[in-house]
Amino acid sequence: MNSSSPVVLFDGVCNLCNRSVQFIIKKDKKKQFLFASLQGKTGGELLKKFDLPADVFNSFILVEGENVYSRSTAALRIAKQLGGGWKLLYGFMILPRFIRDAVYNLVAKNRYKWFGKRDECMIPTPELKERFLD
Repeated sequence: MNSSSPVVLFDGVCNLCNRSVQFIIKKDKKKQFLFASLQGKTGGELLKKFDLPADVFNSFILVEGENVYSRSTAALRIAKQLGGGWKLLYGFMILPRFIRDAVYNLVAKNRYKWFGKRDECMIPTPELKERFLD
């Protein structure tokens, strides 16, 4: 793993999370992001390293070097790095975090009900395997 590459930790059984990862992969023309499921070995190691709960999978987490971002902050930082028009979403950072995270938490709380759940984590295609840490 390139230690300078940002790592996106995601709920591997969540359909919304998996679609979000696919979206990031499609828009990440520089191939800068790496991915690990929260349920996987690498995801677990990063959660432990940053003293984050290892049994709560309701947040996208972005690890950039020694910095960790979660919920809306992680999503907006990812959008900013995707470039193009997506970086304009970073403007929502001017909103107080408690407001941004309230919206994020509403979606996170209902993600399985609204988008469904898989029985197992996504398995990347051979072309994408190098971008996944597990």
